[in-house]
Amino acid sequence: MGGRRRISPVEQLCASYDKIAVEYARRSFAELAHKPADCQILDIFAARTRGTVCDLGCGPGQVARYLRDRGKDVVGVDVSAGMVAEAQRLNPDVTFIQADMRQLPVDDESWGGIAAFYSLIHLARAEVPIVLKELYRVLQPGGQLLVSFHLGKTTVRSKDWWGIPVRLDYTSFFSEEMQEYLREAGFSVEGWLNRPPYTNAVYHEAPSYRGYVFGQKGVE
Repeated sequence: MGGRRRISPVEQLCASYDKIAVEYARRSFAELAHKPADCQILDIFAARTRGTVCDLGCGPGQVARYLRDRGKDVVGVDVSAGMVAEAQRLNPDVTFIQADMRQLPVDDESWGGIAAFYSLIHLARAEVPIVLKELYRVLQPGGQLLVSFHLGKTTVRSKDWWGIPVRLDYTSFFSEEMQEYLREAGFSVEGWLNRPPYTNAVYHEAPSYRGYVFGQKGVE
């Protein structure tokens, strides 16, 4: 018998971010002004990369904006059409495409760098090595990968964001765990950093520690 088709995790992710895209952009697009450590990390990433760089899981494009303002040729990628629309509206001088990081619509060795800020957190643990191999494929030899994530070992589900019903799963990782995933995918680990959440008078984050790992694709 026929019945209602089961919605896939990717479709659920897209639908949830489409719902909150406008409000997310309003609240988050200027957030890097309050994140000095993140800006320093992105400055290091920008200095290490050549050619086109990708803001992977770009949301409204705040990381793409930061890198573009520092002279980088940037492309943003997000699985949510709503987020891509907001990113393009806010950054008319940057190209954004809707795509799934599991199968990127670009040729081998297309990009000089990928900044994946809090985008791998929506993957199940078993998917992370697979996706990292896809990122390895599209990076040029010597290309840089910068990954950020919440520290921990759990997967939690959010059903409400700012009063909007969503279904979003978040996976947290230990820094050593993420470094091992990068090595398994072929990257060398070039550096890493953990930091506490920002909790000051003007900006508050969710109360979780954050991890950052730099990887590099080998030069043949």
